[in-house]
Amino acid sequence: MWASGVTQVYVPANAVDGNTSTYWESTDNAFPQWLAVDLGSAVSISKIVMKLPPLAVWWPRTQTLSISGSMDGSKYTPVVGLRGYTFNPATGNTAAVSLPPVTVRFVKLTFTANSGWPAGQLSELMTCRHL
Repeated sequence: MWASGVTQVYVPANAVDGNTSTYWESTDNAFPQWLAVDLGSAVSISKIVMKLPPLAVWWPRTQTLSISGSMDGSKYTPVVGLRGYTFNPATGNTAAVSLPPVTVRFVKLTFTANSGWPAGQLSELMTCRHL
């Protein structure tokens, strides 16, 4: 995992550590910001699940982002265009994105807005393989 920016101890690795209580947070007031992950090998994916901490202290928010994929980690192709995803603690603070099946090794989320905080935030990023 790596990102365009980070705030304090909220590092990119938190978004794949299996703990929804930890999270990545981008540099404040500096949109756009991005977060990227290396899946380890080229895989066909058809869904991405994004989570924020499920705590009641996190009020509902909409994060606006786009999703891109890459085979080499440097040249990214759009997979899903810019749109808002709602995260609500009442429903687990989870947003799922269905994708057209795409084979990628790297996935990049580019955040352009967050209605709840002036930075991109993500607790867990999971990809679902296309079968």
